[in-house]
Amino acid sequence: MTDTISTVSLAIAQERKIVTAIPGPNSIALQKRREAVVASGVASALPVFAERAHGAILVDVDGNQFIDLGAGIGVMTIGHTDAAVVAAASQQLRELTHAMFTITPYESYVRVAELLAEHTPGDFAKKSVLLNSGAEAVENGVKIARSYTGRAGVAVLDHAYHGRTNLTMAMTFKAMPYKTSFGPFAPSVFHAPGSYPFRDGLSGADAAARTITYLEKSIGASDLACVVAEPIQGEGGFVVPADGYLAALQEWCTANEVVFIADEIQSGMARTGRYYASEHFGVEPDMVLTAKGIAGGLPIAAVTGRAEIMDAPHKGGLGGTFAGNPVAAAAAIAVFAEIESRGLLAEAARIESILKPAMHALALKYPIIGDVRGIGAMIAIEVVQHGSLDPNPAAVAAVTAFAAQHGVILLSAGTYGNVIRFLPSLAISDDLLREAVGVIDEAFASL
Repeated sequence: MTDTISTVSLAIAQERKIVTAIPGPNSIALQKRREAVVASGVASALPVFAERAHGAILVDVDGNQFIDLGAGIGVMTIGHTDAAVVAAASQQLRELTHAMFTITPYESYVRVAELLAEHTPGDFAKKSVLLNSGAEAVENGVKIARSYTGRAGVAVLDHAYHGRTNLTMAMTFKAMPYKTSFGPFAPSVFHAPGSYPFRDGLSGADAAARTITYLEKSIGASDLACVVAEPIQGEGGFVVPADGYLAALQEWCTANEVVFIADEIQSGMARTGRYYASEHFGVEPDMVLTAKGIAGGLPIAAVTGRAEIMDAPHKGGLGGTFAGNPVAAAAAIAVFAEIESRGLLAEAARIESILKPAMHALALKYPIIGDVRGIGAMIAIEVVQHGSLDPNPAAVAAVTAFAAQHGVILLSAGTYGNVIRFLPSLAISDDLLREAVGVIDEAFASL
């Protein structure tokens, strides 16, 4: 793999190194400061404070170096502090920091929209609106679909996660910690059964028939503006639908003039070895939602869809103060260029070729690993009780805690908290991946 370490970050060797207890003294001191001024509802998975990072290594304030298999929940897809992204953002900071596109437009916003039109699935005319975050993209996608169809209903799938705003909380499946005590929520949101092969055992056709029956009988197509689906569910546990499920769902949407929206906020931008995970399933969504990995850590998101749908809202109906900020837009342009110039789609496939067989080997060794699933650099294991499908969140908590103590950042997920998800940077080396797997092996052995 091409060495992409920038001269700025050469001091961060791509290696795991633990030099203090976890957390170290500096993290402990910062935690005391944090408790005095940061709202306790803002929780953190690891007890360490990040200081700097590069590639696939994150360094804390005590000098400990962690193999980062979370990548900021899929944000740092092309690697921490990628040289091209840093250069593009730095240059833009010197030239134009903010202009607000709805007042005085600028070229970089237009260029990001061109790149999205080129790389999202579907050979048809597309337009985009740029925004700040994934939840904001979801909100605007729904808003545009309602404007286009003149209908109010929004259908989502069980185990889905779509955000923390009022509308997106209503769309999110899991109550705790995302929804509990925060209601009432936005109306006209309906949760349909989806496809979860490990737990429902249904074929794609049968799972789609179940979903469609719910949509027709509990909502009615004539009242439905859109169906919002993650091609691979993120917080829900990297659930990959059964073959044919998404295609059948999209076919029903098209036949009933319901806008089919793919929430690719976690699964998009080369994460699965394609620009968008929808491509693996042969679907061309009417609308695609992008965020997380699009700008190498800078906040930007997008709704991209069929031109006639995107043009439905009245002039002035879309936008926002920081939406499509020129610095973040410059970073996004650099990310698209890096994916192409470094062949990062192939790197996702390389990661899968190492990580997935390694997880299957661990599943043979530790029967509580009930399922191994995912595509590209979006892999997960579901942990269950011995001899059953009952969730085992305690084992997941123990494994992730052990890994953190030994220099590997792991993220949990799933409705039942019993999934470990792997979202490594596409810049991670084979050696670091195998070293992390060794730590995970030790973690399961310690249970």
